[in-house]
Amino acid sequence: MTSIKSKVAVLKTTPETILNDYQRLLHLANYQSALSQDKDTIIKLNLSWTRYFPACSSQPWQLEGVVKTLLADGFMPNRLFPLENKTVVTDPIKGAHNNRWLAILDKYKLSFTSLPDVKWVKYRFAKKLLILDKIFPEGIEIPEMFIGKNIIHLPTVKTHGHSVTTGAIKNSFGGLLKQVRHYAHKHIHEVLVDLMIMQKELHPGILGVMDGTVCGDGAGPRTMVPIIKDYILAGSDSVALDAVAAKIMGFDPLKIDYLRICNEMELGNAEMKNIEVVGEDISGVDFGFKTKKSLVIWGDQMLRKGALKTVGKIALHPALVSWAPLASNLYHDFIWYPLIGNPRVAKFMKTKWGELFSKY
Repeated sequence: MTSIKSKVAVLKTTPETILNDYQRLLHLANYQSALSQDKDTIIKLNLSWTRYFPACSSQPWQLEGVVKTLLADGFMPNRLFPLENKTVVTDPIKGAHNNRWLAILDKYKLSFTSLPDVKWVKYRFAKKLLILDKIFPEGIEIPEMFIGKNIIHLPTVKTHGHSVTTGAIKNSFGGLLKQVRHYAHKHIHEVLVDLMIMQKELHPGILGVMDGTVCGDGAGPRTMVPIIKDYILAGSDSVALDAVAAKIMGFDPLKIDYLRICNEMELGNAEMKNIEVVGEDISGVDFGFKTKKSLVIWGDQMLRKGALKTVGKIALHPALVSWAPLASNLYHDFIWYPLIGNPRVAKFMKTKWGELFSKY
């Protein structure tokens, strides 16, 4: 653990006050002490599904609340870079449209950057990594534009079948690793620690702003049960922010390996006694969430490190692995979403937050 206490701001909010509440949240978190206006600032969105599904990806009011606050506080629009990456199962441009990001960015005269369109370079990190240099022995490629820029992560409060929970730390998984990053799932906790090491070297300022207006329980990051909780969180210590999110979801942060290791390596605070929570009193908050595995994540883990790992060496070989994203898309987009996801989205759209989403 680090010797300095970390601060995480937590607020309750409503659809009527959400944009003002995001401004208040950022100021409570003293965000400008972490982000210098003299540096360019990346706004790293979170796209877990090309389709819209509540709690799955960055919410439109989350993006607008952050952008509106930054501009009101004097950040120059030409120094803000909203962006997201592609995976083998997501399309950043279609996802930005479906999740209503593009309309917001157009409103504030900002441009969206799709990371497959930028220059990637091999980067040699000064500090020793736990695993990524072994997963990518030919060198770790990162977007050249990330070097020397501040970064703001916009995750949501949700569970994850690979990493138990997901948040600000894992949001960097979709920015610093290329499309083939699914090879990192086998050692996900060590990979997330490496990403924290990498970010501290690359970015002069880091901020996480997490939306928990509607949270995801169960088989995240996609096939979840969306549950309205009306919380928003922010902090400049990604480890502490993810620890607080884990705590309110009902998990012991130190029993989640990536948070425990980050804490031990002094990459941030994961012990609640070393985190100052400002705003709401969360001492009695426990959502009672339980992490489950979707059929796709269960199969992935069986092939990579479970009973089918012998078969997996062949099935997941780079020359043959193209079947996997096809199977994932078939299951998620053509089976789960029509049969289970659509009814959940329809139910959500009748709520106060669903009505707000419809206005975007």
